[in-house]
Amino acid sequence: VPLVATNDTHYTDKGHARAHDVLLCIQQPGKVLADTDRLKFDTQEFYVKPAEEMRELFREVPEACDATLEIADSCEPIPALERPLVQHDEPLHVPGFDPPDGKDLEGYLRTLAEEGIVRRYGASSPEIRQRLEHELHVICSMGFAGYFVIVWDLIRFAREHGIRVGPGRGSAAGSLVSYALGITDLDPLRYGLIFERFLNPERKLMPDIDMDFDERRRDEVIRYVGDRYGHDQVAQIITFQTIKGKQGIRDAARVLGFPASVGDRLCKMYPPSLLGRDHPIDKALELSRELSEAYEKEPEAKEIIDTARELEGLRREDSVHAAGVVIGDKPLVNYLPLKLAKDSRDDTRRIVTQFDMHGVEDLGLLKMDFLGLRNLSVIEDTVRMLRETGIDVDVDHLPLDDAATYELYGRGDTTGIFQVEGAGMRSLARDLQPSRFEDLMALMALIRPGLLGMGQHTEYVERKHGRRPITYPHPDLEPVLRSTYGVIVYQEQVMQIAEVMAGYSMGQADLLRKAMGKKKREELAPHQETFIRGAVEKGYPERLAREIFDLITPFADYGFNVAHACGYAMISYQTAYLKAHHPVEYMSALLTSVKDDKDKKPFYLNACRLMEITVLPPDVNASDIDFTPRGEEVRYGLSAVRNVGAGAVAQIIEARRAKGAFTTFSDFCRKVDAGVLHKKVLESLILAGAFDSLGYTRRGLLEGYEKVAGPIVAERRAEAAGQFSLFGGGQAPGQEIDESVLHGPEFDKAQ
Repeated sequence: VPLVATNDTHYTDKGHARAHDVLLCIQQPGKVLADTDRLKFDTQEFYVKPAEEMRELFREVPEACDATLEIADSCEPIPALERPLVQHDEPLHVPGFDPPDGKDLEGYLRTLAEEGIVRRYGASSPEIRQRLEHELHVICSMGFAGYFVIVWDLIRFAREHGIRVGPGRGSAAGSLVSYALGITDLDPLRYGLIFERFLNPERKLMPDIDMDFDERRRDEVIRYVGDRYGHDQVAQIITFQTIKGKQGIRDAARVLGFPASVGDRLCKMYPPSLLGRDHPIDKALELSRELSEAYEKEPEAKEIIDTARELEGLRREDSVHAAGVVIGDKPLVNYLPLKLAKDSRDDTRRIVTQFDMHGVEDLGLLKMDFLGLRNLSVIEDTVRMLRETGIDVDVDHLPLDDAATYELYGRGDTTGIFQVEGAGMRSLARDLQPSRFEDLMALMALIRPGLLGMGQHTEYVERKHGRRPITYPHPDLEPVLRSTYGVIVYQEQVMQIAEVMAGYSMGQADLLRKAMGKKKREELAPHQETFIRGAVEKGYPERLAREIFDLITPFADYGFNVAHACGYAMISYQTAYLKAHHPVEYMSALLTSVKDDKDKKPFYLNACRLMEITVLPPDVNASDIDFTPRGEEVRYGLSAVRNVGAGAVAQIIEARRAKGAFTTFSDFCRKVDAGVLHKKVLESLILAGAFDSLGYTRRGLLEGYEKVAGPIVAERRAEAAGQFSLFGGGQAPGQEIDESVLHGPEFDKAQ
């Protein structure tokens, strides 16, 4: 085995050594740079050394460097996937799917789509047939038939196993094929959704279909993917948290040994974020005179900010992406490195990629987003509870003109309503007074920071209520903007304006939208020339063409895509409908969904009080595992009591079902599994009032429960060991215990 020259590498350049040391210090809680007893490197040599330095280091054994080169030359680098996908026979490492009856994938996709059209529409019209043929041609010519069949298969599995699926998210809802296959539940013809915003033959990129599932059962879908395609071919995707400007300042101040107040003071000088994002430090120094003056005049501020500059952009930590799943056609280790990572949402360890989603896509691997949506869990639980009482609500086919639902939005009574809970959204809903589904779609889009900053939300509201006139940039644009009262709200409207004014095809218009969104002058200039030339050729004045182009440019980035707004509005409407018509069941489901959230649970409990819905306390004889409706009241679920796990609750309910209601505390201790009689479990149940209905005071029970539970536990252990029958003596099983110690005084509620 020959000798090989290597160099341990932790950063790229020698000048990065200090930033690396600061980063190591940040990752060690409570440590500062001055500490001597922390993890640190003793030299500044852990950088990528150039060839001449390596040759100099190993000058006495030059063959070691030769061996390094030999190994490097024998490695086969992974090519970057910056290529038009359709020009390759195998553009993507998409897993195979074998259609039944010997069909090819394209034929099978067509069969599924045509069957779906019949199911959705009955008889198909010429408009439907033309749209379907167009979409199928684009999908198949771009080589994506297999992708659509794979997604159809996943959604089919979920629906067949009773896993609630969202109506559609993102631009995929603009596809008639997706609607026919049941991938989405939004009719693109009814809502005027545009296919080219989703899949554009002139923009050869992999389609992106995001899927929403009941958050409790998302893992079942991921397991199915592993079972279907091989668990070594499926992994979740890593995501990295990078150090931003303000966080870098706070971190730098801490590790340099300054009090936290110093970092906080500098962060207060930071300019406001733009579209929810912090400015880079250099830009912040330009925008904030106060921060710039502190940097120039205060040595400690300069040291902190310079250190933060070194940290800015570094990856602080990694985690499991909330939605991303990658599926390969071969074991993933053939394409990228994998690792085990802890998912912060449930502390489980999962196999994840070591490349983020962009790296995964660049390798040509199939990335899908499986999102777990709590609101779908709430909808599913509400419908289930109603069904148990004999009320069957088809939540997927609700009338979209329900007055009570729109009145709920108009009152701003939107606590617990998807996407409309925040103060800003409630205020906008009250101002808007939505009266049709299109208003809800606009409500989803208008709250975007860009549109808010441009005042479009106010313009939309004023025009809807007739307080301002409805005007259009040109009469020819009325069909495009009529549904939004002449206000540009959606990205698709930008595309349609380009089509009407400048003769763009929808595919070309999508490229224009994308270029506008990037805000890169060098990419936008050719589009501007094309737009103006096309408009002039159609007979519009050049001045008007320039004005229209300048008008639509901001909206390409700031606007929602209309399909996404439609999908969000549908889930929002479903939640609002259930709350308006079945408030007790809906609030029960909503409370169950946040039973382990110490912040949201009291928030929704208070919402029940405001709705004049009584929430009955937990009760060992009356409560179920989760919050449940009881007539016009809600009964608190036992599993929502802190420190009482689902396992203990299941044992309590099983004992109650099998052995009858608990009559006394000692009866409870004898009937339930001994594992329930844990100090923390019993004390939590006592303090929550779960034994109040048995006639005890909470203070008396808390102070005396051990004197009752202790002998019963000992008795049950002895009985299990057979001591009574073998040796006799002791307390006989079932002997009554003196419970007088449990009836002491109650706590002073004022305290």
